[in-house]
Amino acid sequence: MNIKRITLKISALILIFATAVTSCKKDEKTKDYTYYISKESSVSYTKEYITNMIDLVSVSYPEASGFKPYVVSDVSIYRIVYKTTVNGEEINASGLVCVPATSGNYPVLSFQNGTNTINSEAPSEFPLNYTYQLIESLASMGFVVVIADYPGFGASSQIPHPYLVKQPTVRSLTDMLYAVKEMVANDLPGITLKNEYSLIGYSQGGWATLALDNELELEHSDDFNLTGIVCGAGPYNISLLFEGMVSLPTYPMPVYIGYIVNAYSAYQQFSNPVTDIMNEPYASRLSSLYDGMLTSDAINSQLTDSISALLTPDFLSDYATAQKYATVRDALVSNSIPAWHTYKPLLLIHGENDKTVNPISTEDMYSAMIQSGTSSDICSKVIVPGVDHADGVAPCMIKGILFLLDLRGSK
Repeated sequence: MNIKRITLKISALILIFATAVTSCKKDEKTKDYTYYISKESSVSYTKEYITNMIDLVSVSYPEASGFKPYVVSDVSIYRIVYKTTVNGEEINASGLVCVPATSGNYPVLSFQNGTNTINSEAPSEFPLNYTYQLIESLASMGFVVVIADYPGFGASSQIPHPYLVKQPTVRSLTDMLYAVKEMVANDLPGITLKNEYSLIGYSQGGWATLALDNELELEHSDDFNLTGIVCGAGPYNISLLFEGMVSLPTYPMPVYIGYIVNAYSAYQQFSNPVTDIMNEPYASRLSSLYDGMLTSDAINSQLTDSISALLTPDFLSDYATAQKYATVRDALVSNSIPAWHTYKPLLLIHGENDKTVNPISTEDMYSAMIQSGTSSDICSKVIVPGVDHADGVAPCMIKGILFLLDLRGSK
């Protein structure tokens, strides 16, 4: 579920054309806010830089050329700090807010990024990362773009990241949207927000996007009018995801298994000690691997791709049925996303050859949404042929962005 491995050629070319200007000026404020704490200028892009970037991306992904007619302004990007609550305690969280440089009344687009293990590569810590640049540049197309770091990164790097733990993830994303409302209303002269919200994400971000969609639509509909949602390659059914991981003799990315076990243990999603699930020496070293300092490859090197070596024999034979592992099963279910009858345009998209998150995740989610009463005119599904998980990031997100732009244009 790592979305950083986009074509190296594109990233190199983008960096050649980089003309962003970085600032460290922090804005002081005296107003009392419920969510918003502060902002500081981070990066800016010119229209010329953005159109050059689109041209470069279009060499490998011709569909991206469809973005160019929408580019109308330069972009200013801010790192913001805001309040959210994790495990009943108020913390400071962070993220990026990207705004058109031209005054106006704009809709909001919230992007949920995929799996990351390194704090220095969180959105607000590294806004020039090519993973985020195209998303940030959507502000030039008439959106206020919001990219959260998630708890455990940026301003909250001192706590464990709640990887695929639904409640703190969704709470932090929702609170950031409220913080952006306060920020724009009081701290960004000339910019106002329409009550029109689009959501998009891939991998972990696809899961987070659908979970956020469910929360905003069912619990916060008066505050956030959703106009379009794109979920790419998300592990919506975490029970299915986990079963697929542990049922193989070898799994090439044990970092993901460890991430789930570590986060679910840290956030008390199950009552078992880690030693019930993982063999030594992996159980003892697990929490030290997810401290925001190690890459996925480095974590993989400290684990093993042999499932029988990584996980205890008792867990492998009994976790699906034994009472001993009931809270593990309950945690996988409770952090999955149930289908519901939605009236908001939803695109579920996935790469055909995805070996990390099986496309059956999207197939099943689509079928469940339709069975829950959602019209096939509202919920659509696209399986992109010939691409794996990492290779699917660009084509899936490009199609998704075009879907959202088309929705905006058709209003």
